[in-house]
Amino acid sequence: MGDDIEDVYGDLDTDVSLEEFRDAVESKVEQMGGLADEETAAMLIAHELEDGEVNGVADVEPEMDEVKFIAKVTSIGDVRTFEREDDDENPEGRVVNVDVADETGSVRLSLWDEQAEGAKEELEVGDVLRVKGRPKDGYNGIEVSADQVEVDNEEDVDVQVQDEYRVEDLSLGISDVNLTGEVLGTEDVRTFDRDDGSEGQVSNVVLGDETGRVRVTLWDEQAETATELSQGEVVEVVDGYVRERDGSLELHVGDRGAVEPVDADVAFVPDTTAIEDLELDDVADIAGVIRSADPKRTFDRDDGSEGQVRNVRVQDDTGDIRVALWGDKADLDVGPGDEVAFVDVEIQDGWQDDIEASAGWQSSVIPLADGATTGEDGDDSGSGPTGLSAFEDGNDPSSDTDDSSPSDDDADDGEEVEFTGVVVQAQNPVILDDGEETVSVETDADVTLGQEVTVRGLLRDGRLRAKELH
Repeated sequence: MGDDIEDVYGDLDTDVSLEEFRDAVESKVEQMGGLADEETAAMLIAHELEDGEVNGVADVEPEMDEVKFIAKVTSIGDVRTFEREDDDENPEGRVVNVDVADETGSVRLSLWDEQAEGAKEELEVGDVLRVKGRPKDGYNGIEVSADQVEVDNEEDVDVQVQDEYRVEDLSLGISDVNLTGEVLGTEDVRTFDRDDGSEGQVSNVVLGDETGRVRVTLWDEQAETATELSQGEVVEVVDGYVRERDGSLELHVGDRGAVEPVDADVAFVPDTTAIEDLELDDVADIAGVIRSADPKRTFDRDDGSEGQVRNVRVQDDTGDIRVALWGDKADLDVGPGDEVAFVDVEIQDGWQDDIEASAGWQSSVIPLADGATTGEDGDDSGSGPTGLSAFEDGNDPSSDTDDSSPSDDDADDGEEVEFTGVVVQAQNPVILDDGEETVSVETDADVTLGQEVTVRGLLRDGRLRAKELH
């Protein structure tokens, strides 16, 4: 029968020694008063030992009595002292918080008294720990009150720990993240009620760098920071931690962290989807030239509040699409002729069986430098000419061959072209739209919105300088 105990023990992945396992089996047999033999008792003990083993940190739930897992240390807090009211022999307690993570997520450990002192003296960021403890709901999520913590030098946990991060370096579970990025958009501060009856605050900032973008969630005292930042400003996130929401990674900043303006050269480079490749239900980034813009309109929501929306039509090398700007985005100063990136827009059903893009609270609207989406200024990364560049090198779709050829006198000054379109901006420069292209025209002529005009002139430096307009 002793062999049966060893067989059951051999199938276990446990830190309990064989001798301890045998003692537990004997106690179980006595406890059950002869109702179970040693083999049955061994299987019951094995089940108890395996109870609490989790496949990853993400499986830890506050309802569990006990959990066991392996994870890497990503940060170590300071030792804090507190007064115990129910322990006269040890009235002063000590605790230190240690953030750990594996490939599935992160969790905070609470180490108490002697363990707390040992953590500060012996643990280092990057250590891999075997943890046994009791999970509970904490202020910033699930916390595990550790009963047993041991460093395991044989195990490897694939979690990256470094001093400075870029957006592409972020992975679920890491903390103590320092990241520098360009502010792409900010949102208002929102309040909410916690389960304990207290009131919390939260806001969001979208940051980008050369490798991508990430939504940064600011909690409580940090939430007001979002109201102090401007689009295009460069900031550094200090002591952030990565969480997952709706399948996407977010960088969170709590009471330990901060978001601070810095003097650094960082620029977001959007990785956009061609408009012709957009499909219903996509969440995508698009960029192009605004062809036309409708006036802002307001409406009443079902809850009695007032909303607002403004529609713009955006064109890239492959096509055009209507973009609905909701809420505060309807007040943005963008209009015909502007080059703009729309980040995280939802592709939805539109009018007449067409699709349209919706830029809601989760989206960002980013003005771009002239030529960013048209391949101008020496950038030949675009797939073809867009906007004014479409008329260069003899590409004018509406002019005759003879009329579009430059004269001898003007050959060094630009190319003579003719264009017919509807006025979508009446001040100088006038902006015309023919339904396919948008053209910026330098002229002092008196025109009105919606008027169809034909202009002939020289295309120089990306702008049509009118000789005739009628």
